[in-house]
Amino acid sequence: MEKLFRRYFELASGTKALLISFAGVLLMVLWVFPSLPINGEMIDLKLSYDLAEIEAAMLQYGVQGRAVYALASPTLDTLFPLLYVTFFAGLLYRFRPNEKMWLAAFIPLVAGIWDLCENAQITAMLLQYPELSARQVAVASFFTSTKHVLGALYEVAAAGFLLIYAARRFSGTTKS
Repeated sequence: MEKLFRRYFELASGTKALLISFAGVLLMVLWVFPSLPINGEMIDLKLSYDLAEIEAAMLQYGVQGRAVYALASPTLDTLFPLLYVTFFAGLLYRFRPNEKMWLAAFIPLVAGIWDLCENAQITAMLLQYPELSARQVAVASFFTSTKHVLGALYEVAAAGFLLIYAARRFSGTTKS
């Protein structure tokens, strides 16, 4: 199993894969998601939420906005984790400070899987509206909050790895 993950991380860490996945992430964040006609902020962008906030958002979206979001969540928002997982896993793997740190590439992979679970929860809420429960919203909010924590973790790790790489390049040292 380790070989399978290593092969994926090696593929993702290639220059072409990094550039394509980064371009895909930018395209999704700067153009696709902002262009969705849902009439409000996407639930996934909130750090956390409760039943009252979700009910207000669902009302703001309207029937058409909920339908668009319910279609986008299991489609476009499934492609998005594939892109950011590939980008960040590849970045972490390529610029790891030492060989033992290859395991850090799993952080975005776990976040992506968690994101897919969040998408399923959000899609269910969109399709079940107005029949929502506080428990269902709490579970969805937990997935959303945890996804954001994992995202911050792999983003900080990537920035740290890049700083270490740059410092070593500047000083002329290599990986230890």
